[in-house]
Order: sequence, then structure tokens, then C-alpha cells
Amino acid sequence: MSDNNSLNVNAGKPKIGGAVFRAPVGTTLPTSVSASLAAAFENLGFISEDGVTNSNSPSNTAIKEWGGATVLDIQNDKPDTFKMAFLESTNLEVLKMIYGDGNVTGDLTTGVKVEVNAEELPSQSIVIDMVLQNEGAKRIVIPIGKVTSLSDITYAGKDAVKYEVTISAYPDSDGNTHIEYIKGGVASN
Repeated sequence: MSDNNSLNVNAGKPKIGGAVFRAPVGTTLPTSVSASLAAAFENLGFISEDGVTNSNSPSNTAIKEWGGATVLDIQNDKPDTFKMAFLESTNLEVLKMIYGDGNVTGDLTTGVKVEVNAEELPSQSIVIDMVLQNEGAKRIVIPIGKVTSLSDITYAGKDAVKYEVTISAYPDSDGNTHIEYIKGGVASN
């Protein structure tokens, strides 16, 4: 049995130079925390100070016996979602993720056109990179993810325009909705 170790306590801080990336499904995925990302991965820029929230809680149905005691819980659902707010509202990759690649054309120099419509967004692969204390790192790989919710977009002089999304993670061919890689971040006392 090991003792408590405060060096095992970490905060999820973004990796400098980019923390959230997207690429088309089928792009070669990294298989470690330090593996280089394939060239197809695009940086999605700054994320709000709230960071990334992963919800991964199962939903169960309680089976009760005649007297009312629960005798079995059956798992019916286990959604795996990631919520974050993109702060770079003129980052073309963010706009393509929110509205679809084919609905964003042009560039910031000559002008960008964003067509908002009811076309279904495609699935994509997502990588989230974080730094941990003591030079540790954590990488979350979502092989198949899709934007399934976009919060209201507020345009006001007192706050940044942001795109707050929920990304639903779906099972890959191995049944994994996401994979986590962790290295370091632990030092001995």
C-alpha cells in the first residue's frame, strides 16, 4: 500500500502552442502522449478558462424485488461527451468545425463566407493535449467525435465571442469512445 502523494494531484492545463486539434475521421491517430500529430490535424486555438469538461456517467435502470429493494442495476446508456468553448471566433478551423467544412469559404484577408444551414455535421477525430505538474502530460484522443450541441452565441462588448460546443464521442472499431494517454506528472517524495 502506498502513502498519499500530493505530487499525484494535477490540474488540466492546456499545452502551449495548441491544446485541441481536429482532423477527418480516418486520419492516423497518435498512440502515445508524445507522438507527433499527423499533418491533417488542425489547431482549434484558445479554449475558455473553464477548460474542457468530460461527462462519462452511465445511466442505469434499477430492478426492484417485490418488497422494494433494488436487486439489480442494468446499464442502459453511457454517453461520453466533451464540452468546451472556443475563443477564436475568426479561426477558420473553428468555424469549419461548428458549421461544416463546405460551409466556410475564403480567408481573413479577402473575406470569409459562412453559410449556416441544416446540413448534418460530419464526425471528426479530436485530440486534446494537456500538461501536468512535474513535466507530465496527458492526451485525450477521440477517434470519432461530432459536435452535437452549440450554445447560444453572444455578441456583446463586455465578453469575447465564443463557440461553446458539446462533442459526443462514439465507439471506434474497438468499442472505445476515447483513449487517454498519461506520462510523468509523478515525482517521489
